[in-house]
Amino acid sequence: MTCRHWRWRVATTQRELDDVARIRWAVFGGELGLLPEQSALSQREVTCVDTLDTTVHVLVYAGDEPVATMRVALPNAEVAANLGGKVGLEMEQRLDLSGLLQPERVFAEPSRFCVLPKWRRSEAVTWLQAGMYAESRRRGVTHWIASANLETDSPADALLSWQVAARRGWLSPRWRVAVPDPWRAPVHPRNPFYTPEERARAAQGLLDELRLPRAPSLFARTMGARFIAEPIYDTYFQWFTLPLVMALDEVPADSVARFRALENGMSPGA
Repeated sequence: MTCRHWRWRVATTQRELDDVARIRWAVFGGELGLLPEQSALSQREVTCVDTLDTTVHVLVYAGDEPVATMRVALPNAEVAANLGGKVGLEMEQRLDLSGLLQPERVFAEPSRFCVLPKWRRSEAVTWLQAGMYAESRRRGVTHWIASANLETDSPADALLSWQVAARRGWLSPRWRVAVPDPWRAPVHPRNPFYTPEERARAAQGLLDELRLPRAPSLFARTMGARFIAEPIYDTYFQWFTLPLVMALDEVPADSVARFRALENGMSPGA
C-alpha cells in the first residue's frame, strides 16, 4: 500500500483523539479479539492513561486517512504519588524498576503501537516511529521502557520467544528485571504462536531457524531495543509481552537518518 502524502502529528483535537481510539479498537478488538465484547458498542479502545496531560498520542495519516497510532506516557507525579511509585508509569506496577530509574534518566513508556492491517507493509510504521522519536526528543526523554506483544497466551511459546531473542543477542547486557510470580496465565492457552514443528526444532537446539513475533523483532532491529526480563502476562489483553528498554542515544544511526529525512519533508503540525 502506497501513499504520496504522509504526515504524523500529536493528536490534540477531539476528532484526532477519536481517530486514535478507533484505530486501537480496529486492531485490538476487531482484528485480534482481545477486548471485552462491550467495547464493540463504541468501537473505541480507551483507558485512564489516555486522558493524562502527560500522555502523548502520535497519529499517522496517509493522505486524509488515519492509519496508525501509538501513545507515549511520560512520568506523572500524581500517578506516582497515588500508586506509591517513582515515575507513575504502568510498567512500574508490573516490574521492579528501581535498578533502572536514576535522576539523569527520563523514562517514557510507549504502548498501543497500532497500524491498520492494509498499511503494515507501507511507510506507516516508519512514520510512527519517527513521530515517537521526534516527540520524545523534544520532551527530553532519554529512555523508553515498554513491553512488546508476543502474540500468544501460551507460557511455553512466550518463553521460547525469549530464548530466540537471547540467541539473536537482543538481551540487555546492563539491565535485568525479575518477573513477578505467578504469571496468572491461562491453564489452557488458546493462541499458540509456534507450530509443533517449530517446537520440535527448538527441542533440538535449532533456535536460529525460529521466528520471533513482529513487535519485539521490529523494535530490536529498528530502535535498538534490548530485553530486560522474561515474558510477563498482560491481564488486560490476556497475552504475553516481553519487557524492553530502548535508549534514545542508542537508536541505530540508519533509523535516525530515515526519521530525519522524513522530518525534513514535513511539519509535525501540518
